[in-house]
Amino acid sequence: QVQLVESGGGLVQPGGSLRLSCAASGFPGGVFSRYGLSWYRQASGKGRELVAGISGIGGLTNYADSVKGRFTISGDYSKNMVYLQMNSLKAEDTAIYYCNAKTLRGTLEDYWGQGTQVTVSS
Repeated sequence: QVQLVESGGGLVQPGGSLRLSCAASGFPGGVFSRYGLSWYRQASGKGRELVAGISGIGGLTNYADSVKGRFTISGDYSKNMVYLQMNSLKAEDTAIYYCNAKTLRGTLEDYWGQGTQVTVSS
């Protein structure tokens, strides 16, 4: 059974840091073998937006303009983990953060975690 489980969210003051983790399980051959991994977020009353992505074992990354220079996505291929290091957090980063795995080619498979809340407030 394929599963993505996020952790690491919480309450942090503006300017602070958090590291989100996403544990992937149940992916034959490991999640990085066929899937790109991404972090999305959804703020209250807004749509879900892409924050950062990493394209499988090749490790190419991409970021939303709003987080470039502050957030870093990385993967641990041996542990099937993907991380989002978030620095210099702002109030507008407050959202539920979701981990996503999507096939890089062939038949589309799209999986989501349950989300983890990040609140940036003083």
